[in-house]
Amino acid sequence: MKSKAVWLPLLIILTVALLMPACQKGPEEPLEATKEPAAKTLYICPMHPQITSYDPRYKCPICGMNLVPRKSAGAEASDAASPGGEAKPLAPVTVSADQKRQLGITFGTVELSPITRDIRTSARIVPDETRLYRVTTKTEGYIDELFVNVTGQAVRKGEPLLSIYSPELVASQEEFLTARAAAGQVSSSSHESIARGGASLVAAARRRLKLWDISDEQIARLEKTGKPEKNLKLFAPAGGYVIEKNVLAGQKIVPGDPLLVIADLSNVWAEADIYESDLPYVTVGMPVTLTLPYWPGKSFQGEVSFLNPFLDPRTRTLKARMNIANPELVLKTDMLGSADLRYGLGTRLAVPETAVMQTSSRSYVFAAGAGDVLQPVEVTVGLRADGYYELLSGLKAGDRVVTSSNFLIDSESSLKATLQALTGGK
Repeated sequence: MKSKAVWLPLLIILTVALLMPACQKGPEEPLEATKEPAAKTLYICPMHPQITSYDPRYKCPICGMNLVPRKSAGAEASDAASPGGEAKPLAPVTVSADQKRQLGITFGTVELSPITRDIRTSARIVPDETRLYRVTTKTEGYIDELFVNVTGQAVRKGEPLLSIYSPELVASQEEFLTARAAAGQVSSSSHESIARGGASLVAAARRRLKLWDISDEQIARLEKTGKPEKNLKLFAPAGGYVIEKNVLAGQKIVPGDPLLVIADLSNVWAEADIYESDLPYVTVGMPVTLTLPYWPGKSFQGEVSFLNPFLDPRTRTLKARMNIANPELVLKTDMLGSADLRYGLGTRLAVPETAVMQTSSRSYVFAAGAGDVLQPVEVTVGLRADGYYELLSGLKAGDRVVTSSNFLIDSESSLKATLQALTGGK
């Protein structure tokens, strides 16, 4: 037991002494350099750009491909940056005639074309406020009979609406008859002033009746019969629909009471919300076409008559009022439709809409170059209308651009540009 106690510590010390050189040696360094050498020659995997090394013997651990030289940081930044500071993602692509047929590549032409701004928005039908008629009376009395007794009822201009009994109106009729009788008695007087006075008295009594809204027809009937009418009728001032009814038979009325409201719907308003971006292209007097979603093929013509001077702070829209002719009375209040407005900008240079590729920061097309080369060209576009974009810069009239299979060309161009950037253009 004593010998074991002596040899055990000696064995532990010997084991530690043998392991110390291995611990001090450290792991073997891989082929990929961890520090940039002075030569600055960086190698990169063409298929996996994240795999890099400064040792040309190193292979990609993902695909096993040999690494290829990459340009120095300064040269790469110089070649890969566009004038606006954005990396160039595209390169010219060569596509043979056979490949164009196989891929279905078609071309369009940059040309002068009329450009219009199309604005489509929802609209709600409301009555034309200038065609609303309030039926009231200027005298006190009682409703004797209602000929129009239902809200929504259609009426024609001149149609009787109600009859009223008013002691004041009866007294005014009697005064008129008395004045006529007196004027008849003095009309043969030898004194001209007396005859003129009688005629003036009749004229004043007639004016008073007209101020009570008694019609000429009613006055003529009063002159013919010589008897005052107990009940006088009120007639519709215009044709339309009764949209308000505030009176019942037997009700007492006073001057100014709103009895009925009639809306003439032969012309209506359409109220539409115009977004801020469309405001420069909406003007008073411009034509508008109104369509109904449930009535395809039917449209109504009108024009913008008013633009609200105040913007709605919640929706950031502006109310536009449009006059719409409604001779067949098809449009009803509170109907919803679509309003189409077109603002002409004149003839301008235009490029087919299908030719334009857009990113978050720029637009570009693939233009036909020399031979079979398709050259990416950055362009500036404006409004879009009728399948075209307004072309502000980048191309000229007559240039041919790719209008179909753009995404295939774009993918090939992006891949080619990436490989050129990684291999230094080789």
